[in-house]
Amino acid sequence: MRQTRGQMSESLLLGALLAVAGGFFDAYTYICRGGVFANAQTGNIVLLGLKLAEREWLRALTYLLPILAFALGVVLAEVIKQYGKARQADGKGMHWRQFIVLAEVILLAGASFAPQTYNTAVNILISFVCAMQVEAFRKVRGSAFATTMCTGNLRSGTEQLVIWRRTRDAGAARKSWQYYSIILFFILGAALGAVCTDALGERALLIACAPLLAVFGIMFIREEE
Repeated sequence: MRQTRGQMSESLLLGALLAVAGGFFDAYTYICRGGVFANAQTGNIVLLGLKLAEREWLRALTYLLPILAFALGVVLAEVIKQYGKARQADGKGMHWRQFIVLAEVILLAGASFAPQTYNTAVNILISFVCAMQVEAFRKVRGSAFATTMCTGNLRSGTEQLVIWRRTRDAGAARKSWQYYSIILFFILGAALGAVCTDALGERALLIACAPLLAVFGIMFIREEE
């Protein structure tokens, strides 16, 4: 007999959908919203340092604000997590992660109608959304993953590949495949974001809501083993 294992939030399917959205965000903000990375705050931190060195104070602010918004998104995700766990002790109702995904969809849909004069505000909003997503969805099949950036996934996937080559451990091979799969879906999302942004401009962000809505719906299903 199959036994209910719990939420789908750590499934590879959800990780893939979230990675598609994550790649889409970065392509969209870079192409359409002034060359800012919404997800990769390391890039924004480097660009912030460069603008400070060049004494371009206002330009530096456009990189500082998304960084601060990202930090705020992490804080809010943790608050929602603690509040949601307290409310869902009985296991009924919407999962706290679903509230975060729904908030993402609403905020992104609104941002898609913002004109170019509001690029800084949109970048701040998307950085905020990405932070909530990466904080809420941190594992795939029990392994630590990120769905809005790839550096950590690349390191971990390669590490597991080396372990498999040395030990022939099937678990290491599986983990390596999962990490690289998430990276491939992130690339797919970035490519999709580039194509849609070229075709639709600011409204392309509405397309990124599709995988998030799929995640929201799938999480009503309890994973079985």
